[in-house]
Amino acid sequence: MSNQGKMDCGRRRLIVATAAVGGAGAVAVLVPFVSSLLPSERAKAAGAPVEAEIGKLEAGQMMTVEWRGKPVWIINRTKEMLATLPKLNDQMADPKSEKDMQPAYAQNENRSIKPEYMVVIGICTHLGCSPSSKFKPGADEGMPADWLGGFLCPCHGSTFDFAGRVFKAKPAPTNLEVPPHVYLSDTRILIGEDKKGA
Repeated sequence: MSNQGKMDCGRRRLIVATAAVGGAGAVAVLVPFVSSLLPSERAKAAGAPVEAEIGKLEAGQMMTVEWRGKPVWIINRTKEMLATLPKLNDQMADPKSEKDMQPAYAQNENRSIKPEYMVVIGICTHLGCSPSSKFKPGADEGMPADWLGGFLCPCHGSTFDFAGRVFKAKPAPTNLEVPPHVYLSDTRILIGEDKKGA
């Protein structure tokens, strides 16, 4: 091979090596840049919206997601659960949800955008305990015989229905809070934001 051929071969290797190093450098710069676009743990704790997949949530089931360090309950309510709500109006402290514990679009009988889905922050409005679900109607673990199901705060006995409304004469002063949220699709919900693309 002539000296010219050897020089051309060396130049090609140098160009390929330089391109490889440059490509690796570009990837090294791009990865942190793309990662910086994702919300950090600190941002999530500060209130960055949280997306939840609800497509596999069957009727009567509940899931919990964390937003701002708080549990957010999402329940796919059955027709039977929804049917209990008007029956309990006389027993509720704020049956029409007139106190500001929900966005305007959830100030309705179901306290929700879609009737079948309840979305509430699972923290008692009395002293911040997390109520436990007592979905089962009827007397169960100290619940009254006419209990239609809902939630019981084990700390001081506040009870809530399937819309997160508090019963009268209980320590909790208000209904459970409904966080801002929006449905991105039939199977995805965004907690912490109530406008698409906002």
